[in-house]
Order: sequence, then structure tokens, then C-alpha cells
Amino acid sequence: MYRDNYIKALRSEMLEMVAEQLTPVALRYGYSDVPLETTIKWRPQVLVLGSYSSGKSTLINDFLGLKVQATGQAPTDDSFTVITYDDSLPADAPPQVTETRDGKYLLNDSEYPFESLKKHGQRFAAHFRLKKVNAPFLKNLAIIDTPGMLDSITERDRGYDYQEVIGDLAQIVDLVLVLFDPHKAGTVREAHTSLRETLPSRTFEDRVLFVLNRIDECASMIDLLRVYGTLCWNLSQITGRKDIPMIHLTYAQQEAEAQKESRDLSYLRYLENQREELKKAVQQAPTYRLDNLASFVETHGQRLAHLLEALIAYRKKTRRFSAKGFLTALVYGILAGGGAIGLTFVVPPLMGTDIYLKAAIGGGTALLFLGLWATFLRHLFYKRFHRKTIKQIDSLTPLFNQTRRDSWEAVRDIVTKHLQNTGGRFSLREVRREHANIAALYQEGSKEIREALRELANLSEDEEAALGLNRVQAAIAGPAQTPPDPATNA
Repeated sequence: MYRDNYIKALRSEMLEMVAEQLTPVALRYGYSDVPLETTIKWRPQVLVLGSYSSGKSTLINDFLGLKVQATGQAPTDDSFTVITYDDSLPADAPPQVTETRDGKYLLNDSEYPFESLKKHGQRFAAHFRLKKVNAPFLKNLAIIDTPGMLDSITERDRGYDYQEVIGDLAQIVDLVLVLFDPHKAGTVREAHTSLRETLPSRTFEDRVLFVLNRIDECASMIDLLRVYGTLCWNLSQITGRKDIPMIHLTYAQQEAEAQKESRDLSYLRYLENQREELKKAVQQAPTYRLDNLASFVETHGQRLAHLLEALIAYRKKTRRFSAKGFLTALVYGILAGGGAIGLTFVVPPLMGTDIYLKAAIGGGTALLFLGLWATFLRHLFYKRFHRKTIKQIDSLTPLFNQTRRDSWEAVRDIVTKHLQNTGGRFSLREVRREHANIAALYQEGSKEIREALRELANLSEDEEAALGLNRVQAAIAGPAQTPPDPATNA
């Protein structure tokens, strides 16, 4: 109980940090179209990917203990289905689907973190839905089932960008399961694109779990080993990793029970622990959520700081350009004034004028030149400077390591667009203030979050029980006796 309260306190603190400090800056500079906390304020989520024959729906049904998703050898469901918990029924009620909603409801209800998916259009909305189930497995998480990945070019034309949707969901969720089946130990084209391009660019490697599902359909343990080896080889080639990624083995227990009489499945008893480990990994999504929120704060804090740093560099460059331009105009104005005075000594009508009139003519010429600079030439040269700087946008920031290059890649187009939209005219003082706040959050705030997470990870069951007991005793004794909360100290 104490651990759960600690997790909730940390999560609330991080959401508040994002809403109050990161979101205003992100919206102001076009870094995000929706508040950043929109995508992280909901419950932990698990995204399930795989080809149409990989057994995604069957495995989900097995986790939940009832048939929620349609199953079959051929493609049976071409929708993205968010499956979440419904606590409106009594605790002893049998598991069942209690409510179904369409995509428009999901995309427009602020309770859910899918507002940013509106950009994928009506065809996507028609293939997006919500199911509420009172299955205990879903008490602390939600599962997102996806359409089976395809290989055929004609079938692949879904009417929306499948890879973009997968990428946006991968950014939101806390865990991604990629399923394969023994009959297709290789990968179809969409799976290849997802593993090679989409997932690496939109989520972290440690959030992706590879799963060989339906292992009960292998003829024997030897057959399973052959399939496992083939999948290892294919994944190493697709992902480009020298090390072979961990592959979890699992199957749907009900499906295996139905085949026991017709086939020898005795080898499955050696793999039961694998099945349970995968189930446990999925149920740990709430714990992953804390790490993911910390990474979320660090990543977006770093990127926003880099964005503001580039804008500051632009304004400094603009100031130098303006100062240099003014000095140049002043020098040319003085020269023009001096030339005008010189002409009064050689042009007959002006030769007889007194020295004061000559000085007035020279001063007027200089002022005229400066006025011409201020009203016309300065704007002309500034536009040229602005266009040239945008073309050489990379010159605004030093890229001395891979981390800097990655963050710049994420904000480069946003910086360019902001400079184009504003014409490069914005308050340097305001940007500096925002940069100082974001930099402090990125450097200090994320550090405090990580320390709190380490404290939580190192908290033993005995310490947790003792802390929980102390809090109860302190509550009984009165507020003055309340011991310090580690979440507060962190």
C-alpha cells in the first residue's frame, strides 16, 4: 500500500511538473499541438503488435480470462482497440465487456490520451475503438490491440498511415509487445518497417519486448528450437543489432488445453515459467510508467532547452548584425556628410556659403543617409540575413555529441518554422527566462526524480511495511508526529 501511494505521489508530481513548466513552452513555440501531459496523464498502457497470424487477440483474451477480441487464422479485426478496466460493477461480478465506444468518442474525450491522434483523419477514427472490461488483469493498466501487420501492397493501403499511428502510440505507451508465430518466424513488410524504422525512432529499446507466441503449435521441442533460432537470426538482421534480442516464449493456455488429446504437448511444462514471466512483465507496466515519465521529463526538457538555446543564438546573432549594420551605416553617413561638405567648396552656387550652412548641409546629408538606412536598407539587409540564417540553421547550435545531434534533429524543423512565422522578431529576455527555467528542470528536476525512483527501487518489503506502519501510528498520534515522506524529501 505504501509503495502504491508513493508511486501515485511521484506520478502526480511529475504530471504537475510537465503541465506547469513544459507544456506552456511547448505550446508557445509549436513543439506540440496539445498539452504534453495529455499523453501521459492516463493509466499505464501496453501496445500489442504483430502480423495477423501471430495470436495477438488470443493472447489478450488469455490474459483477461474471457473472449474480448475476435480470433482466427485469417485477419479478423482491422481496428486499434483500447481495452481498459471498468470498476463500475461489483468486485464479484464475472468478467465481461461492459461498454464499447467508437473512435470519435476516444479522440475527443479529454479523459483519454489520444487527442493527438486526430491528425490521422476519419479513416483512422473509423478503425479506432474502446472496450471496457471488468477483468482484474486490467486494474492497473490498459492494453491496445492493433490490426495485423501485412505484406501485400494492396492490403497495405489502409486509408491512413499505419506506421505513423504505430509511432504515435509507441510514444504514449509504457511497453510494446511485438508478437511472432511459429509459422512465420520471418517478418512481413510492415513488421520490418516497424522494427527497423518506426519503433527505434519513437520509443526506447528497453520498452520493446519480442514474443514468440503460439509455441504450442510446434510439433516438438526440437521444432520449437528451430523456429526460435530462425526468429533470432531474422531479428538480428532486421534490427541491425549484433546481440540477439531476448525473445519471450508463450502460448494461450486454453488453446493448448484443447489440443492435449490430439497432440503431445508435454514439452510445454518446461516453458511454463516463460509464460508467467511475460505475464508478470506486462503487469509491471505501472512500474515502467514511472521510469517512462522520468524519461519523458528528461527528453522533452532537453529538447525544449535546445530549441530555446537555438532561438537565443539567433537573437544574439541578430543583435550583432544590427549593431554591425548601424555602425556601417554611421560610417557611410559620416562619409556621405563629409563628401557633401566637400562639394560645397567646389560647386559654384555653394562656394560662397558660410561655414555654418556647409556644416548643416553635411549634417543633413548624414542624417538623410541614416534615415534611408533605418527606413529601407536595414529591412532589406535584415531579410537577406534572416533567409541566409534559416538556410544555415545548423549554425545556431553546436552539435558536439550524439545526444546533441539527436535532440537537435527533434527540434530543428520547429526552430525553422518558428523563425519563419515570427520573422525572427521575439523577445530575447523572455526566451532567456524560459530557457533558464527549462534548463533547471532538465538538470535538477529530472535528477531529483531519478533519486526518488532509486529510493523506491531499493525499498525492501520490510522497510515498506515499517514505513507504512509508522505513517499509520503517526496519523493516530496527530499531525505533529508525522514522519517525513520520502516522496517529499526526494
